[in-house]
Amino acid sequence: MDLKKIERLIKIYRDGLLNDVLPFWLRHGIDREKGGFLTCLNRDGSLLDTDKPVWFQGRFSWLLGELYNNVEKRPEWLELCKHGVRFMEQHCFDPSDGRMWFHVNREGLPLRKRRYAFSESFAAIAYGEYAKATGESWAAEKAQHIFEIFINQNLDPKGFTPKYTNTRPAKGIGFPMIAIITAQELRGSIGMQISNAWIDRSIETILRDHYKPELKAVIETVGLGGEIYDHFDGRMLNPGHAIECAWFIMQEGQYRNNNELIKHGCQMLDWMFERGWDKQFGGILYNVDLKDLPVQEYWHDMKFWWPHNETIIASLYAYLLTGEEKYEKMHQQVHDWAYQHFPDAKFGEWYGYLHRDGSVSVPLKGNTWKGPFHLPRQQLICWRLLEAIQKKNATST
Repeated sequence: MDLKKIERLIKIYRDGLLNDVLPFWLRHGIDREKGGFLTCLNRDGSLLDTDKPVWFQGRFSWLLGELYNNVEKRPEWLELCKHGVRFMEQHCFDPSDGRMWFHVNREGLPLRKRRYAFSESFAAIAYGEYAKATGESWAAEKAQHIFEIFINQNLDPKGFTPKYTNTRPAKGIGFPMIAIITAQELRGSIGMQISNAWIDRSIETILRDHYKPELKAVIETVGLGGEIYDHFDGRMLNPGHAIECAWFIMQEGQYRNNNELIKHGCQMLDWMFERGWDKQFGGILYNVDLKDLPVQEYWHDMKFWWPHNETIIASLYAYLLTGEEKYEKMHQQVHDWAYQHFPDAKFGEWYGYLHRDGSVSVPLKGNTWKGPFHLPRQQLICWRLLEAIQKKNATST
Protein backbone atom coordinates (compact mmCIF):
# COMPACT_ATOMS: atom_id res chain seq x y z
CA MET A 1 0.00 0.00 0.00
CA ASP A 2 1.65 3.22 -1.12
CA LEU A 3 2.08 6.29 1.06
CA LYS A 4 -0.46 8.46 -0.76
CA LYS A 5 -3.15 5.80 -0.45
CA ILE A 6 -2.44 5.36 3.27
CA GLU A 7 -2.64 9.11 3.86
CA ARG A 8 -5.89 9.36 1.87
CA LEU A 9 -7.51 6.55 3.83
CA ILE A 10 -6.35 7.94 7.18
CA LYS A 11 -8.03 11.21 6.27
CA ILE A 12 -11.25 9.43 5.27
CA TYR A 13 -11.43 7.46 8.51
CA ARG A 14 -10.11 10.09 10.95
CA ASP A 15 -12.07 12.99 9.51
CA GLY A 16 -15.16 10.86 9.04
CA LEU A 17 -15.06 10.00 12.73
CA LEU A 18 -14.15 13.38 14.19
CA ASN A 19 -15.92 15.70 11.73
CA ASP A 20 -18.98 13.73 10.64
CA VAL A 21 -20.14 10.68 12.61
CA LEU A 22 -19.25 11.76 16.14
CA PRO A 23 -20.60 15.32 15.70
CA PHE A 24 -23.88 13.86 14.34
CA TRP A 25 -24.39 11.88 17.53
CA LEU A 26 -23.21 14.67 19.82
CA ARG A 27 -25.72 17.04 18.20
CA HIS A 28 -28.68 14.70 18.14
CA GLY A 29 -28.11 11.77 20.50
CA ILE A 30 -27.46 13.34 23.92
CA ASP A 31 -30.49 13.51 26.21
CA ARG A 32 -29.52 16.47 28.38
CA GLU A 33 -32.92 16.56 30.02
CA LYS A 34 -33.43 12.96 31.17
CA GLY A 35 -29.88 11.59 30.91
CA GLY A 36 -28.32 8.95 28.74
CA PHE A 37 -28.45 8.69 24.96
CA LEU A 38 -31.18 8.68 22.33
CA THR A 39 -30.52 6.54 19.25
CA CYS A 40 -33.84 6.35 17.39
CA LEU A 41 -33.10 9.14 14.91
CA ASN A 42 -34.38 10.04 11.47
CA ARG A 43 -32.16 10.89 8.53
CA ASP A 44 -31.69 14.49 9.66
CA GLY A 45 -31.20 13.56 13.32
CA SER A 46 -34.76 14.36 14.40
CA LEU A 47 -36.22 12.08 17.03
CA LEU A 48 -38.32 9.08 15.97
CA ASP A 49 -38.72 7.37 19.34
CA THR A 50 -37.65 8.35 22.85
CA ASP A 51 -37.14 4.82 24.21
CA LYS A 52 -33.51 3.93 24.98
CA PRO A 53 -31.72 0.67 24.13
CA VAL A 54 -29.52 -0.10 27.11
CA TRP A 55 -26.68 -1.61 25.13
CA PHE A 56 -26.18 1.77 23.43
CA GLN A 57 -25.89 3.49 26.78
CA GLY A 58 -22.83 1.26 27.21
CA ARG A 59 -21.61 1.36 23.61
CA PHE A 60 -21.64 5.15 23.30
CA SER A 61 -20.14 5.60 26.77
CA TRP A 62 -17.37 3.19 25.76
CA LEU A 63 -16.69 5.09 22.53
CA LEU A 64 -16.45 8.41 24.34
CA GLY A 65 -14.16 6.96 27.00
CA GLU A 66 -12.03 5.25 24.36
CA LEU A 67 -11.62 8.52 22.46
CA TYR A 68 -10.73 10.39 25.65
CA ASN A 69 -8.19 7.78 26.73
CA ASN A 70 -6.57 7.06 23.39
CA VAL A 71 -7.14 9.95 20.98
CA GLU A 72 -7.34 13.24 22.86
CA LYS A 73 -8.27 14.24 26.39
CA ARG A 74 -11.19 16.46 25.46
CA PRO A 75 -13.19 17.31 28.61
CA GLU A 76 -16.46 17.07 26.67
CA TRP A 77 -15.81 13.43 25.81
CA LEU A 78 -15.11 12.48 29.41
CA GLU A 79 -18.13 14.41 30.67
CA LEU A 80 -20.41 12.65 28.20
CA CYS A 81 -18.90 9.26 29.05
CA LYS A 82 -19.76 10.06 32.67
CA HIS A 83 -23.22 11.17 31.52
CA GLY A 84 -23.85 7.70 30.06
CA VAL A 85 -22.39 5.83 33.02
CA ARG A 86 -24.54 7.89 35.39
CA PHE A 87 -27.70 6.98 33.47
CA MET A 88 -26.78 3.29 33.58
CA GLU A 89 -26.07 3.48 37.30
CA GLN A 90 -29.40 5.13 38.03
CA HIS A 91 -31.73 3.32 35.64
CA CYS A 92 -30.36 0.30 33.79
CA PHE A 93 -29.80 -2.35 36.46
CA ASP A 94 -32.57 -4.56 37.83
CA PRO A 95 -32.08 -4.53 41.64
CA SER A 96 -33.80 -7.90 41.96
CA ASP A 97 -30.98 -9.83 40.25
CA GLY A 98 -28.26 -7.31 39.34
CA ARG A 99 -28.79 -7.85 35.62
CA MET A 100 -29.36 -5.06 33.13
CA TRP A 101 -32.49 -4.20 31.23
CA PHE A 102 -32.37 -4.36 27.45
CA HIS A 103 -34.75 -1.49 26.79
CA VAL A 104 -35.94 1.40 28.97
CA ASN A 105 -38.14 4.40 28.29
CA ARG A 106 -36.81 7.95 28.12
CA GLU A 107 -37.02 8.40 31.88
CA GLY A 108 -35.21 5.11 32.46
CA LEU A 109 -38.18 2.98 33.51
CA PRO A 110 -37.73 -0.65 32.40
CA LEU A 111 -39.48 -1.96 29.31
CA ARG A 112 -37.92 -5.38 28.81
CA LYS A 113 -35.03 -7.68 29.62
CA ARG A 114 -33.58 -10.33 27.32
CA ARG A 115 -32.26 -13.85 27.82
CA TYR A 116 -28.76 -12.97 26.69
CA ALA A 117 -26.59 -10.49 28.56
CA PHE A 118 -25.06 -8.35 25.84
CA SER A 119 -26.20 -5.15 27.54
CA GLU A 120 -23.81 -6.21 30.31
CA SER A 121 -20.89 -6.81 27.96
CA PHE A 122 -21.08 -3.30 26.54
CA ALA A 123 -21.63 -1.73 29.93
CA ALA A 124 -18.55 -3.53 31.24
CA ILE A 125 -16.26 -2.00 28.62
CA ALA A 126 -17.82 1.42 29.21
CA TYR A 127 -17.10 1.23 32.94
CA GLY A 128 -13.59 0.05 32.08
CA GLU A 129 -12.83 3.11 29.95
CA TYR A 130 -14.43 5.38 32.55
CA ALA A 131 -12.24 3.82 35.26
CA LYS A 132 -9.13 4.30 33.13
CA ALA A 133 -10.03 7.93 32.44
CA THR A 134 -10.84 8.89 36.02
CA GLY A 135 -8.84 6.45 38.15
CA GLU A 136 -12.00 5.67 40.14
CA SER A 137 -11.53 2.17 41.54
CA TRP A 138 -15.24 1.53 42.04
CA ALA A 139 -15.75 1.74 38.27
CA ALA A 140 -13.01 -0.83 37.61
CA GLU A 141 -14.56 -3.17 40.17
CA LYS A 142 -17.98 -2.63 38.62
CA ALA A 143 -16.60 -3.37 35.15
CA GLN A 144 -15.28 -6.76 36.25
CA HIS A 145 -18.45 -7.53 38.18
CA ILE A 146 -20.62 -6.80 35.14
CA PHE A 147 -18.34 -8.94 32.98
CA GLU A 148 -18.85 -11.84 35.37
CA ILE A 149 -22.63 -11.36 35.16
CA PHE A 150 -22.35 -11.42 31.36
CA ILE A 151 -20.41 -14.69 31.51
CA ASN A 152 -22.65 -16.38 34.07
CA GLN A 153 -25.92 -15.40 32.40
CA ASN A 154 -24.81 -16.68 29.02
CA LEU A 155 -23.50 -19.95 30.41
CA ASP A 156 -26.49 -20.53 32.68
CA PRO A 157 -29.44 -18.27 31.78
CA LYS A 158 -31.58 -17.66 34.83
CA GLY A 159 -35.21 -16.62 34.85
CA PHE A 160 -35.85 -17.47 31.19
CA THR A 161 -37.08 -20.47 29.25
CA PRO A 162 -34.09 -21.95 27.35
CA LYS A 163 -33.87 -20.86 23.73
CA TYR A 164 -33.53 -24.44 22.49
CA THR A 165 -35.19 -27.59 23.82
CA ASN A 166 -33.46 -30.93 24.29
CA THR A 167 -34.94 -32.09 20.98
CA ARG A 168 -32.25 -30.18 19.11
CA PRO A 169 -30.00 -28.35 21.59
CA ALA A 170 -27.85 -25.69 19.97
CA LYS A 171 -25.53 -22.77 20.68
CA GLY A 172 -24.49 -19.68 18.74
CA ILE A 173 -21.14 -18.06 18.05
CA GLY A 174 -22.30 -14.77 19.57
CA PHE A 175 -21.38 -15.46 23.18
CA PRO A 176 -17.79 -16.68 22.72
CA MET A 177 -16.96 -13.97 20.16
CA ILE A 178 -18.31 -11.16 22.36
CA ALA A 179 -16.50 -12.70 25.33
CA ILE A 180 -13.22 -12.35 23.38
CA ILE A 181 -13.59 -8.65 22.55
CA THR A 182 -15.02 -7.74 25.96
CA ALA A 183 -12.13 -9.43 27.75
CA GLN A 184 -9.64 -7.80 25.36
CA GLU A 185 -11.09 -4.37 26.09
CA LEU A 186 -11.05 -4.92 29.86
CA ARG A 187 -7.49 -6.22 29.73
CA GLY A 188 -6.54 -2.95 28.06
CA SER A 189 -8.53 -0.58 30.25
CA ILE A 190 -8.35 -2.05 33.75
CA GLY A 191 -5.82 -4.89 33.38
CA MET A 192 -8.47 -7.50 34.24
CA GLN A 193 -6.59 -10.60 35.37
CA ILE A 194 -9.14 -13.15 34.16
CA SER A 195 -9.16 -11.78 30.60
CA ASN A 196 -6.66 -14.22 29.08
CA ALA A 197 -8.41 -17.27 30.48
CA TRP A 198 -11.75 -16.25 28.97
CA ILE A 199 -10.14 -15.32 25.66
CA ASP A 200 -8.42 -18.73 25.53
CA ARG A 201 -11.63 -20.56 26.37
CA SER A 202 -13.69 -18.61 23.83
CA ILE A 203 -11.23 -18.99 20.96
CA GLU A 204 -10.96 -22.71 21.70
CA THR A 205 -14.76 -23.02 21.54
CA ILE A 206 -14.98 -21.19 18.22
CA LEU A 207 -12.15 -23.13 16.57
CA ARG A 208 -13.42 -26.47 17.88
CA ASP A 209 -17.15 -26.07 17.21
CA HIS A 210 -17.83 -23.29 14.68
CA TYR A 211 -14.70 -23.26 12.47
CA LYS A 212 -15.13 -25.90 9.75
CA PRO A 213 -12.13 -26.27 7.39
CA GLU A 214 -13.76 -29.17 5.57
CA LEU A 215 -16.65 -26.86 4.60
CA LYS A 216 -14.64 -23.63 4.31
CA ALA A 217 -17.16 -21.93 6.56
CA VAL A 218 -17.74 -20.50 10.02
CA ILE A 219 -21.09 -21.82 11.26
CA GLU A 220 -23.30 -19.42 13.21
CA THR A 221 -25.36 -22.00 15.14
CA VAL A 222 -24.22 -25.54 15.92
CA GLY A 223 -25.12 -28.39 18.22
CA LEU A 224 -23.59 -28.46 21.68
CA GLY A 225 -20.73 -30.60 20.38
CA GLY A 226 -20.28 -28.61 17.19
CA GLU A 227 -22.69 -30.73 15.14
CA ILE A 228 -24.16 -29.19 11.99
CA TYR A 229 -27.94 -29.38 11.77
CA ASP A 230 -29.23 -29.72 8.22
CA HIS A 231 -32.12 -27.35 8.82
CA PHE A 232 -32.70 -23.67 8.01
CA ASP A 233 -31.13 -22.42 11.26
CA GLY A 234 -28.21 -24.83 11.16
CA ARG A 235 -27.29 -24.00 7.55
CA MET A 236 -27.72 -20.24 7.87
CA LEU A 237 -24.43 -18.32 7.76
CA ASN A 238 -23.93 -14.72 8.86
CA PRO A 239 -20.82 -13.54 7.00
CA GLY A 240 -20.57 -10.21 8.82
CA HIS A 241 -20.70 -11.86 12.22
CA ALA A 242 -18.04 -14.41 11.31
CA ILE A 243 -15.79 -11.73 9.80
CA GLU A 244 -16.13 -9.62 12.94
CA CYS A 245 -15.07 -12.67 14.95
CA ALA A 246 -12.15 -13.15 12.56
CA TRP A 247 -10.58 -9.80 13.40
CA PHE A 248 -11.06 -10.35 17.12
CA ILE A 249 -8.93 -13.49 16.72
CA MET A 250 -6.39 -11.69 14.50
CA GLN A 251 -6.14 -8.97 17.14
CA GLU A 252 -5.37 -11.58 19.79
CA GLY A 253 -2.77 -13.16 17.52
CA GLN A 254 -1.11 -9.78 17.12
CA TYR A 255 -1.18 -9.16 20.89
CA ARG A 256 0.41 -12.54 21.63
CA ASN A 257 2.65 -12.64 18.56
CA ASN A 258 0.87 -15.90 17.73
CA ASN A 259 0.96 -16.62 14.00
CA GLU A 260 -1.40 -19.57 14.32
CA LEU A 261 -4.19 -17.33 15.63
CA ILE A 262 -3.51 -14.81 12.86
CA LYS A 263 -3.69 -17.62 10.32
CA HIS A 264 -7.05 -18.83 11.70
CA GLY A 265 -8.49 -15.31 11.68
CA CYS A 266 -7.37 -14.73 8.09
CA GLN A 267 -8.80 -18.08 7.02
CA MET A 268 -12.17 -17.18 8.54
CA LEU A 269 -12.11 -13.89 6.64
CA ASP A 270 -11.23 -15.63 3.36
CA TRP A 271 -14.01 -18.20 3.61
CA MET A 272 -16.74 -15.83 4.70
CA PHE A 273 -15.86 -13.03 2.31
CA GLU A 274 -16.05 -15.51 -0.54
CA ARG A 275 -19.43 -16.73 0.69
CA GLY A 276 -20.81 -13.32 1.65
CA TRP A 277 -19.77 -11.04 -1.21
CA ASP A 278 -22.66 -10.40 -3.59
CA LYS A 279 -21.19 -11.17 -7.00
CA GLN A 280 -24.13 -9.59 -8.81
CA PHE A 281 -24.54 -6.24 -7.05
CA GLY A 282 -21.53 -6.03 -4.74
CA GLY A 283 -21.56 -5.60 -0.97
CA ILE A 284 -21.89 -8.14 1.84
CA LEU A 285 -25.08 -10.20 1.95
CA TYR A 286 -26.67 -10.46 5.37
CA ASN A 287 -27.31 -14.21 5.33
CA VAL A 288 -26.36 -17.08 3.02
CA ASP A 289 -27.00 -20.81 3.16
CA LEU A 290 -24.20 -23.28 3.82
CA LYS A 291 -25.30 -25.37 0.82
CA ASP A 292 -26.30 -22.39 -1.34
CA LEU A 293 -29.95 -23.24 -0.81
CA PRO A 294 -32.65 -20.58 -0.29
CA VAL A 295 -32.55 -18.80 3.07
CA GLN A 296 -35.80 -18.40 5.01
CA GLU A 297 -35.10 -14.89 6.40
CA TYR A 298 -36.65 -12.37 4.01
CA TRP A 299 -33.92 -9.78 4.71
CA HIS A 300 -31.14 -12.21 3.76
CA ASP A 301 -30.05 -10.29 0.65
CA MET A 302 -30.18 -6.81 2.17
CA LYS A 303 -27.01 -4.85 2.81
CA PHE A 304 -26.72 -3.77 6.46
CA TRP A 305 -24.13 -1.20 7.50
CA TRP A 306 -22.32 -3.17 10.19
CA PRO A 307 -21.08 -6.23 8.18
CA HIS A 308 -19.35 -3.73 5.90
CA ASN A 309 -17.77 -1.96 8.88
CA GLU A 310 -16.47 -5.28 10.20
CA THR A 311 -15.15 -6.40 6.80
CA ILE A 312 -13.36 -3.09 6.30
CA ILE A 313 -11.62 -3.64 9.66
CA ALA A 314 -10.86 -7.34 9.13
CA SER A 315 -9.39 -6.96 5.64
CA LEU A 316 -7.16 -4.07 6.75
CA TYR A 317 -6.07 -6.04 9.85
CA ALA A 318 -5.20 -9.02 7.64
CA TYR A 319 -3.16 -6.78 5.35
CA LEU A 320 -1.23 -5.27 8.27
CA LEU A 321 -0.45 -8.69 9.76
CA THR A 322 0.39 -10.58 6.55
CA GLY A 323 1.34 -7.97 3.98
CA GLU A 324 -0.55 -10.03 1.37
CA GLU A 325 -1.77 -8.02 -1.61
CA LYS A 326 -5.08 -9.89 -1.74
CA TYR A 327 -6.12 -8.27 1.54
CA GLU A 328 -5.29 -4.79 0.26
CA LYS A 329 -7.52 -5.54 -2.75
CA MET A 330 -10.25 -6.98 -0.50
CA HIS A 331 -10.17 -3.89 1.70
CA GLN A 332 -10.36 -1.60 -1.34
CA GLN A 333 -13.27 -3.62 -2.74
CA VAL A 334 -15.45 -3.47 0.36
CA HIS A 335 -14.39 0.09 1.24
CA ASP A 336 -15.30 1.37 -2.21
CA TRP A 337 -18.72 -0.31 -2.22
CA ALA A 338 -19.60 0.80 1.31
CA TYR A 339 -18.44 4.39 0.87
CA GLN A 340 -20.33 4.65 -2.41
CA HIS A 341 -23.65 3.51 -0.95
CA PHE A 342 -23.97 4.08 2.81
CA PRO A 343 -22.87 7.69 3.58
CA ASP A 344 -25.45 10.48 3.55
CA ALA A 345 -23.77 13.50 1.98
CA LYS A 346 -26.56 15.88 3.01
CA PHE A 347 -27.10 15.12 6.72
CA GLY A 348 -24.01 13.08 7.60
CA GLU A 349 -23.53 9.63 9.16
CA TRP A 350 -24.53 6.45 7.29
CA TYR A 351 -27.79 4.88 6.28
CA GLY A 352 -28.10 1.51 7.95
CA TYR A 353 -30.28 -0.54 5.65
CA LEU A 354 -29.99 -0.89 1.89
CA HIS A 355 -31.74 -3.07 -0.64
CA ARG A 356 -29.66 -5.65 -2.44
CA ASP A 357 -28.85 -3.24 -5.29
CA GLY A 358 -27.53 -0.64 -2.84
CA SER A 359 -30.56 1.68 -2.89
CA VAL A 360 -31.76 2.99 0.47
CA SER A 361 -34.42 0.86 2.15
CA VAL A 362 -35.13 3.14 5.11
CA PRO A 363 -33.50 6.54 5.69
CA LEU A 364 -33.22 6.49 9.46
CA LYS A 365 -29.80 6.87 11.11
CA GLY A 366 -30.51 5.05 14.36
CA ASN A 367 -32.91 2.72 16.12
CA THR A 368 -32.71 -0.01 18.78
CA TRP A 369 -30.00 -1.79 16.76
CA LYS A 370 -28.12 0.96 14.95
CA GLY A 371 -26.33 3.72 16.82
CA PRO A 372 -22.86 5.13 17.55
CA PHE A 373 -20.81 1.93 17.61
CA HIS A 374 -19.92 -0.18 14.55
CA LEU A 375 -19.20 2.72 12.20
CA PRO A 376 -17.20 4.94 14.60
CA ARG A 377 -15.34 1.87 15.89
CA GLN A 378 -14.43 1.00 12.31
CA GLN A 379 -13.21 4.53 11.66
CA LEU A 380 -11.13 4.60 14.84
CA ILE A 381 -9.58 1.15 14.39
CA CYS A 382 -8.80 1.64 10.71
CA TRP A 383 -7.18 4.99 11.45
CA ARG A 384 -4.92 3.18 13.95
CA LEU A 385 -4.21 0.26 11.61
CA LEU A 386 -3.22 2.58 8.78
CA GLU A 387 -0.84 4.44 11.05
CA ALA A 388 0.66 1.07 12.00
CA ILE A 389 0.99 0.16 8.29
CA GLN A 390 2.62 3.55 7.69
CA LYS A 391 5.11 2.93 10.48
CA LYS A 392 5.80 -0.63 9.28
CA ASN A 393 6.48 0.62 5.75
CA ALA A 394 8.81 3.33 7.04
CA THR A 395 10.93 0.88 9.03
CA SER A 396 11.18 -1.58 6.13
CA THR A 397 12.56 0.95 3.67
